Amino acid sequence: MSKRGIGSSFDDFLEEEGIREEVEGAAQKRVLAWQIKQAMAESGMTKVEMARRMETSRSQLDRLLDPANDRVQLDTLVKAAHAIGRELKVEIV
Repeated sequence: MSKRGIGSSFDDFLEEEGIREEVEGAAQKRVLAWQIKQAMAESGMTKVEMARRMETSRSQLDRLLDPANDRVQLDTLVKAAHAIGRELKVEIV
């Protein structure tokens, strides 16, 4: 690992280590899982009801809500957003 001076950013570190995309993707998934859980809690929705609205299994929902599981398909996220009365917005900036 190379030495970094004052003013180096965390993004620079991740880039140098070759893990920036992986770390950013995992962080984004954690945020999405947290947002879905929050919306469910705010509306008093159970996991059983959420799975029913998504037309999926409870185990699939558990995988979606697991912040450590970053293998989630976009269509699953869209179904989850719709189930909680929200829209999924994905953009490239």
